[in-house]
Amino acid sequence: MQNFNNKKILLAPLDWGLGHTTRCISILKLLIDNGNSVTVACNNRQKAILIQEFTEIDFLYLEGYNVSYSNDKFLLPFKLIGQLPKINKRIYQEHKWLNKIIKEHKFEVVISDNRYGLYTQLIPSIFITHQLTIKAPFYWLEYLLQKINYSYINRFSQCWVPDYAENQNIAGLLSHPNKLPSIPVHYIGPLSRFKSKVYTSKSYQYTYCFILSGPEPQRTIFEQIITSQIHLISSKCLLVRGIPENKITPINLDSHFVTCFNHLKGNELEEAILNSEYIITRSGYTSAMELMSLQKKTILIPTPGQTEQEYIGEKLMAQKWALCVQQKDFNIGEAVKDALNFDYQLPNLAENNLEVFISNFLKSLQ
Repeated sequence: MQNFNNKKILLAPLDWGLGHTTRCISILKLLIDNGNSVTVACNNRQKAILIQEFTEIDFLYLEGYNVSYSNDKFLLPFKLIGQLPKINKRIYQEHKWLNKIIKEHKFEVVISDNRYGLYTQLIPSIFITHQLTIKAPFYWLEYLLQKINYSYINRFSQCWVPDYAENQNIAGLLSHPNKLPSIPVHYIGPLSRFKSKVYTSKSYQYTYCFILSGPEPQRTIFEQIITSQIHLISSKCLLVRGIPENKITPINLDSHFVTCFNHLKGNELEEAILNSEYIITRSGYTSAMELMSLQKKTILIPTPGQTEQEYIGEKLMAQKWALCVQQKDFNIGEAVKDALNFDYQLPNLAENNLEVFISNFLKSLQ
């Protein structure tokens, strides 16, 4: 890849779950390969992931939104609404922080993955999101949320959408609304840490790979469901708990069929996924992008109350790209039988042009 003049770039991913952080890894690699000096603004949990992938980036501590979730799916919207004042305060604080940091560190570009306060008039500011439509139970609420969403997005210089512009896309109406923001919108293709295409061998190390992720308390609730039922299957299983900051020895499941890790680095997780016949995980968008690109047979379990994950799970199941099961109905034995009988029609997605896009973007800054 051709290198361009060294730019000082600040990148900041949202802290809701780990998907926003991991999906930025491919962008970070391309920015570094192009000879740029990159700093990531994040909290300690996000840093714990990125320091396993990079040695050549700097970090600045940036407090997350620290949103708390409800155990009850039906109470979750009300709990989130109750936290709006706190979220708005963080947006205001991070905007003030950004303008101060730009002057101190001489940053020339800022890239924000869903952090609404990281817009500025001082330098080009990029907003990454796949949610131009925010799903809601009522049309009027969805319309209102989009207006609020766009009022923030339009403060940035550009919006990058990690999906295909064409009909064969992953996020559907989430990333392809009837009306786009008023700033330039670029569809940059799905983001994935993984480089491999498809595992052609018919021999797998694991039959089932469980990958846990997302905010608490639902991550722990899902883990408890899995660990209480995993004895129902006698095939070899891998459990990745999704807690990179935890250094304690992983839980003992008292089964020679199950291998357990708190966390796996990107290349290790890719190898684990490729060596597993079925993947059982949340229907977060980052997971969907990565698993669809690897053409894996997947069982998706949306986080209760997260309308985005419910929409993605239902959409992919309707296309026969994945099997989707609601957490309240999840039973490992039944899910395994359903997956064996499910008519998977895995997509052959188009080649991603992210490398070309990032190169052209950097050229435009010269």
